[in-house]
Amino acid sequence: MLTDRPLSELRTFQSDVEDPADFDDFWAQTLQEAADRATPTVLETVETGMRRVRVSDVTFSGYAGDPVRAWLVTPADADEPLPVVIEYAGYGSGRGRPITHLWAAASGWAHLVMDVRGQGAGRGSAVGATPDPHGSAPAHPGVMTRGIEDPRTYYYRRLLTDAVRAVDVARDLPGIDPDRVAVVGGSQGGAQAIAAAALRPDVSAAVAFVPFLSDAARATLITDAAPYSEIAGYLTSQRSRVEQVVRTLSYVDGVNFARRVRTRIHYSVALMDPICPPSTVFAGFNANASADKTIDVWPYNGHEGGGPEDRERAIGVIAESFAA
Repeated sequence: MLTDRPLSELRTFQSDVEDPADFDDFWAQTLQEAADRATPTVLETVETGMRRVRVSDVTFSGYAGDPVRAWLVTPADADEPLPVVIEYAGYGSGRGRPITHLWAAASGWAHLVMDVRGQGAGRGSAVGATPDPHGSAPAHPGVMTRGIEDPRTYYYRRLLTDAVRAVDVARDLPGIDPDRVAVVGGSQGGAQAIAAAALRPDVSAAVAFVPFLSDAARATLITDAAPYSEIAGYLTSQRSRVEQVVRTLSYVDGVNFARRVRTRIHYSVALMDPICPPSTVFAGFNANASADKTIDVWPYNGHEGGGPEDRERAIGVIAESFAA
């Protein structure tokens, strides 16, 4: 697949994803419930053999007070409050190992790498350490359809709540400057970064590489790649639930979050991406309400996007935002 639309059309493409009337109330209530059930954050020092960084194993309260794991990696010689970058992982991955998370500390920042509930056990993926203790009705293998019959029970309500809670928790960590917080992620992690920026509009910056979960219902009709194919597979038997599924997805859709973003935000998109088709990424970018938004376009790349160049771009965007 070269692209689902020409670039000239992508630049102006507008999604018709529904903006639920109770979207803001839904998320305000969800986050308040999570905050009300929160317990104190726990940090345990981890000896890694890396002398230039300090590593802590963090456990914080996410959705419904559920424990969520994270790594905190900081420069070993820090002697003043540090800006913090919160990073979210892609689909099927977890927080992995600290040795793979050195770029932010090398830039002079703290780095909170959030685990992904119920993921991170696939072959070749970064290992996870956070369970998802909530059950669901019948679902397709994977997490895309867990609880999808209702936005209140949907898996991504829980995961996106974890992402926002990570922002709140990071601000209260020792040695952190609460006024300089950035969020970053690719694919599923990009969806979390966009949601966190929408729900915590005072973050300094957000970066979303080839973000997933934007214009999601339409994505299930234009790509047969996983993980969107999980929803299509579910609906092959749950034929009467199409409207329910579309409604549920609207509460976690990156387009609706993008409409509420006000902070500096940077996207990337790959025009040969079969997993997050470029029109779904542009749907979110074009809807984004930020007055300071940019996007990198990679014409010949797939879901890997710009690879290391995406990461280099993120460092520049975040550094400029922290210096502002």
